[in-house]
Amino acid sequence: MAHGHTITVERGTQHVRVVHGGQVLAESERPLVLRETGCPVRYYLPAEDVRLDLLTPSDTHTHCPFKGTASYWSLPDAPDLVWSYPDPRPDVAAIKGHLCFYDVEVL
Repeated sequence: MAHGHTITVERGTQHVRVVHGGQVLAESERPLVLRETGCPVRYYLPAEDVRLDLLTPSDTHTHCPFKGTASYWSLPDAPDLVWSYPDPRPDVAAIKGHLCFYDVEVL
């Protein structure tokens, strides 16, 4: 880890819901809460709690030196709305099989 850069992943109890265009894309009461230096708190939701049937895999990939390589999914009107790390680095291995959205409601 770079000096001063930390990532923590903890199991949350928040009720997290993702709505886009009036449609619920995800709803979970077992998010993983990822806190990373210089970044907003992110909620990673189990794949089983996400409407993957509504999402289309994207060709976009980004690389994070701390988390690994991300894959993305899109909606017709929202490219690269969702991402996950299929093979995350050991420090954040818990987020494997979880998806993250830019905009979530924490209820």
